[in-house]
This record gives sequence, structure tokens and C-alpha cells, in this order.
Amino acid sequence: MAQGISTVLLDLDGTLVDAFTTIHRAYCHTLPQFGQAAPTLAQVRRAIGGGLREAMRHFLPEDQIEAALPIHRAFTQKILLEDLRPMAGALELVRDLHARGVQLAVYTNKDSATSRRVCAHLGLTPLLAGIYAAGDTPWLKPAAELAAHVLAQLGAAPAATLLVGDSPFDVEAARNGGFPCWAVTTGTHSAGELRTAGAARVFAGLPALHQALTQVP
Repeated sequence: MAQGISTVLLDLDGTLVDAFTTIHRAYCHTLPQFGQAAPTLAQVRRAIGGGLREAMRHFLPEDQIEAALPIHRAFTQKILLEDLRPMAGALELVRDLHARGVQLAVYTNKDSATSRRVCAHLGLTPLLAGIYAAGDTPWLKPAAELAAHVLAQLGAAPAATLLVGDSPFDVEAARNGGFPCWAVTTGTHSAGELRTAGAARVFAGLPALHQALTQVP
């Protein structure tokens, strides 16, 4: 394994999973109920990454968000598995790293119940040492407290940990945790944006990242 990595934390949406159609449909269902036009997919992609409440602030005033959240979440659960698909190379990456003895965990700002349904549906759950999602702790990425909690739960050292993600939130979360982030451009941000944010390495997708990660130094 590259750089002696023994624990890999994996972001979910935009990294392991293409859930953008599902997320977009949920916003198109929710926002018109609050007098807003249905957003474009591009608008939704730009908004997500910091958790649902933070994303909703791009579309609704603060005093409407609390009422919108349960509507969005309920509709998401209703349609969750209809359009869901793994990113290219995601299942191969997880299966291979698990077979190599690497400790794997999902590290996401997606809500806990949804994250667990997604991982179970894709057959990832038996290969994971943990799923750390919104609502499991008081923190969200990029909080340093979340990173410290997750590493303590996993018994992992920062020097032997890598975060794989697709957004500046992931890069900042890794920085706050004391470990690097390798980023892919399959999510919400370009290679230039990810490099500017401080990603240690940037890849066009998981197959290239997989190859680089499993090269023997």
C-alpha cells in the first residue's frame, strides 16, 4: 500500500456513490412547497457537501429550513434506491482494499439512516469497520472533533490514515484530522478547485486512485 496506509475513510456521495439524481429529485419535490422554483441539477451539485441543512441555505431563508428538512428527508427515503448507483470503480476499490487488510469506514455528512441504507444496498456494509454519518455524533465534516472521534473508534493513527473524497469539505476535514485527502473529480468540484483546497493528490476517478493507492512504494 502507498505510504503505509492502513485505514481509509471514504466519503459517500460523489465519491463512492452517484446519488445526484436522487438528491436533485428531493429538492425539486421540496422547494416548490415553499414558493421556490425547482433547482437545476447544477445548482444542487454546487450546494451539497456540508450536510443537508447547510445545503438548504442556498435555496431557502433560515426560517423555512426547519420545516423543509423533514419533507426533503422523507421523500429521499421514498425514492432512495431508484436511481442510486456506485461510482465507476467504487465496489472494486472497497473489495480489493478489504481483501488487502485495509480498515475501511464511510465518513460522510449524509444522514445516518440514509447512509446505512445505501451501504447495505450496495453490499458495502460487511466490508466496513464503521459508518460515520450526520446524526451519529454532534459534529459534521470538517470538524476536527469528528476526525478525532472516528480515529479513536477505529484505533487508527493519523499518519496511517487517508481520506478519499470529492470536495473541499473533505480536504478540510482531512487537514483538521491530521491526515491527507486524495480527491476525485466525480463529485462537485474540479481538479483545480480541489488542488487549491489542498488535496494531496487529485484523480479523474476511483480506478486511477485505486491503482495509485495499491502501488508498492
